[in-house]
Amino acid sequence: MSAAASLEKNAGITRDYLTITIADQIFGIPILQVQDVLGEQKVTKVPLAPAAIAGSLNLRGRIVTAIDVRACLGLPKLEKTNGQAMSVVVENQNELYSLMIDKVGDVMTLSPLDYESNISTLDQQWRGVCQGIYRLKDKLLVVLDVPKLLEEIEK
Repeated sequence: MSAAASLEKNAGITRDYLTITIADQIFGIPILQVQDVLGEQKVTKVPLAPAAIAGSLNLRGRIVTAIDVRACLGLPKLEKTNGQAMSVVVENQNELYSLMIDKVGDVMTLSPLDYESNISTLDQQWRGVCQGIYRLKDKLLVVLDVPKLLEEIEK
């Protein structure tokens, strides 16, 4: 553990995450990376784009790339959304991205004492786009590393 991480754990500094659900798994996005939360949006397909890029959408006059997070995680496409699908808009390197997810939860404030770096049993594909996990009372919260997720799509 680095000196900064050790100091952070001892100082009791907490971290805030927006919780999202994808295929019944809870993920957390650091709240400072979240720009907006949207309901289901009309996405225009982009020809010849990788499978993880669902297309683009217009957000208040700005073109935003829509990312299918299920595809990034190797999960099957959500067939019927019944208008319930949501998106979390994040900014990375001055570009906006809309992360298409199943649903948005609450903001959680978590202690670094419950944090662990990626565990060995986490799926290899998930480990590449996740920072670590938090062990909650009855489940695991996987922390999504948004820059890594977007970097993987560009590869």
